Amino acid sequence: MVKKKMIASLLISAAALVAVTGCGAKNDNTSGSGNNADSKTYSIAISQYVEHPSLDATREGFLAALKDAGITEGDNLKVDMNNAQADASNNLSIAQKIASKDYDLILGIATPSALAVVQEEKENPVLFAAVTDPLAAKIVSNLDKPGGNVSGASDTNPAAITQLMEFIASKFTNVKTVGMVINEGEPNAVIMADLAEKALGEHNIKLLKAPVTATSEVSQAAESLVGRADALYIALDNTVVSSVDSIIKVANDNKIPFFSSDRDTVEKGAFATVGFKYYDHGYQVGQMAVEILKDGKKPADMKVTVPEKLDLILNLKAAEAQGITVSDEMKSEVKDQDNNIIK
Repeated sequence: MVKKKMIASLLISAAALVAVTGCGAKNDNTSGSGNNADSKTYSIAISQYVEHPSLDATREGFLAALKDAGITEGDNLKVDMNNAQADASNNLSIAQKIASKDYDLILGIATPSALAVVQEEKENPVLFAAVTDPLAAKIVSNLDKPGGNVSGASDTNPAAITQLMEFIASKFTNVKTVGMVINEGEPNAVIMADLAEKALGEHNIKLLKAPVTATSEVSQAAESLVGRADALYIALDNTVVSSVDSIIKVANDNKIPFFSSDRDTVEKGAFATVGFKYYDHGYQVGQMAVEILKDGKKPADMKVTVPEKLDLILNLKAAEAQGITVSDEMKSEVKDQDNNIIK
């Protein structure tokens, strides 16, 4: 009888220990909060559609926000990093692999990767970044109350496209046709093209599209616009941005003003955009991740955010290469001239 009581006592103590430590739990969403937060080791997965400066900066900003909150890769953070290299089959395989495992949080960078992850993962928290229109892509059904296990940040404020098109119309009065290299298989690119076309149409400017399906076609598509377009423009199109150097070359060789939808492309050699830093965009999503990991917040209750601090960004070296005379009037439209006039 004594032995049975001792065994029973030991079993009760062991059960209590499990309850306190959380050992054996598959997915304890609150284990990173409270006094034990610093001792928690976190595991996250990242699915990125392709390597290019904007998406890379998004990832770097995301991880920096975690580090600033005391969640550091190699210390108390394990990161399963995956890159689909713009391949749809790779993208799906990555999403399926991630969904088959158990992570504290999953990040999808760019619309195709975010969508694939959301379709496969229905339990663990999912955040998205660098997604143009999460509603149209059916990643979430409500921006204010996403519901389910998904939230994140869109990288597009429609006002940015409108402002850029108005800048083209008012400062480049000789532009009657804007040429656009576009992969119409990317929903994000199509949405932005529609917004640009509408904005340009209000100024009687035509948008001429040169479709591509792969990065290898971008150079030829850009060349096809020479002599038919007075300016060039690209959206947040992963296929096109991945091969943007070839468009910059065409623009420079033929003295055609080249406008983009992201700061990183302007830094590489496009002339202008209305935008923001993708590092800051990623950092914003990283702060959302911290709230989930350390404070136990649910993505369902976290509002999808959009960039708010928009500014005109000019590259003066690109202007010279493309035969553009940058007037004081153009410069005066840049709010933060120290950071957003690139010399």
